[in-house]
Amino acid sequence: MSETFNLVVVSAGTSDPSSTMLLADRTAQRVAALAERRGATVRTRVIDLRELATDITTALTSQLITPKLQQAVDALGAADGLIAAAPVYKAGPSGLFTSFFHVLDNDLLIGLPVVLAATAGTARHALVVDDQMRSLFAYLRTLPVPTSLFAAPEDWGANDGAPAGGEQNALSKRIDRAAFELVLLMESGFARQVRGESWQSYQHEFGSAGGRELDIDTESDLMRLATGGSAL
Repeated sequence: MSETFNLVVVSAGTSDPSSTMLLADRTAQRVAALAERRGATVRTRVIDLRELATDITTALTSQLITPKLQQAVDALGAADGLIAAAPVYKAGPSGLFTSFFHVLDNDLLIGLPVVLAATAGTARHALVVDDQMRSLFAYLRTLPVPTSLFAAPEDWGANDGAPAGGEQNALSKRIDRAAFELVLLMESGFARQVRGESWQSYQHEFGSAGGRELDIDTESDLMRLATGGSAL
């Protein structure tokens, strides 16, 4: 039987049509095509952050996770791979994009392979992916693929979709590279092994381990102090 991978696409594009969604969608298509060539199946779930803007704001201001936002969290928790795409505003990824990942549990994405992608109106923002987005996902302890994706208006050439007989442009080549790297990491099963076999090797924030924080030593001096007792 062929292996099935769950791929989640998170896009923070707000325009319609959205170049950010277009970049994420083309990357997801390449991931599915490359995986199929290697005998695997990819199930893709798209999380359009435009539809969750109010829910994200609610979570930021009240810590309340709405049912719609919980569905997105559950999808990420079951993911084998992630494509995270953001538009660049004011020399950084959009606030909608960063806010979504700020409200997620710190332990949710440990070991998850990720393709990082961004779009902007000028190539001057090309380093935002590696300078700002990569550090955010390093904090979340994900596994970003080596190739990052960035697209300015001039990157969308006539042959960016690689039609039959046409030569790929630079963006399409980078999409192919990033997609292939993601497929290889999903095939490795690294994220599943981390969650299934190495969970206790990570330091989890108290209350952020999805119920698996119960192995914390509540009899330590620090925990006694935190609960109103006194250290011995």
